[in-house]
Amino acid sequence: MKLFRALAATALFVVLLLAVYYLHIRFFAVNVVFYSAIADGVIAALLTGLIISTSRTFNGFEKLQLVVIWLLSGYCFAISVPTVIDRSLSFYILEKIQQRGGGIQQSRFADVFTQEYLKEHRLVDVRLTEQLESGTIAIQNGCVKLTEKGQRLAAASRYFRQNFLPKQRLLMGQYSSDLTDPFRQSADVVDYQCQ
Repeated sequence: MKLFRALAATALFVVLLLAVYYLHIRFFAVNVVFYSAIADGVIAALLTGLIISTSRTFNGFEKLQLVVIWLLSGYCFAISVPTVIDRSLSFYILEKIQQRGGGIQQSRFADVFTQEYLKEHRLVDVRLTEQLESGTIAIQNGCVKLTEKGQRLAAASRYFRQNFLPKQRLLMGQYSSDLTDPFRQSADVVDYQCQ
């Protein structure tokens, strides 16, 4: 009986999550897709929690467990559906190949990314907005600078990349460690640094 009611409450959570998400994206402004989808998950979990709070089927601990499960499920939804589709280069590639009649010359993908992907998805605007909303950058006099939070996050990310990403990753038929240190081939001198 408890299992059936827990499943029914979880089904209610899913319905509420999808409804809240749809209403949010349809009728309200969204600053960052990932953050808004997480907020939608929290709202749906709390609403469902309120609905089951009067139930005598579950004790307090079980109700708390269900809410935690729903919060984690909302987080999984936020990352796995809207955020992946919004950010995914892999989905973009599939959609672009479909748009171009089902095939694109492999040698032209660099052109597709630099001439189409950046513009079509307003990639620079999206990423700068996300970082501004996260508090990891500040823009001052046309110069994008890391905040202290951004410095810490960049250092942690770089450390993880160098020490905990695969050293032998398959890239177009060859195993490589290139992505554990993508800056190893970067130009030493550039003209876009802020003074």
